[in-house]
Amino acid sequence: MRKAYNFSNAVKGAVLPAKGKTRITIMLDDDLLLFFRSQAESQGVGYQTLINTVLRQEFQKPSSKKKETKPLTEATLRKVIREELNAV
Repeated sequence: MRKAYNFSNAVKGAVLPAKGKTRITIMLDDDLLLFFRSQAESQGVGYQTLINTVLRQEFQKPSSKKKETKPLTEATLRKVIREELNAV
């Protein structure tokens, strides 16, 4: 080992940053975290990897169930109100 090291150009951070990933803090319910940890252990993967996989599968599902909504206009609102008042 050297007697002295020069850290003047040193940078804090991971030695090998993961490309395409961002470190965040997220609050999860204890039971949810226990579930993912137990599932991950039985599958031999990390629990964060498993959470990432489940989230990815969810947003990649076909959007056939998602209904496209249009913004509510004044004309549409007036029409709905008239229909409701006439129904009474």
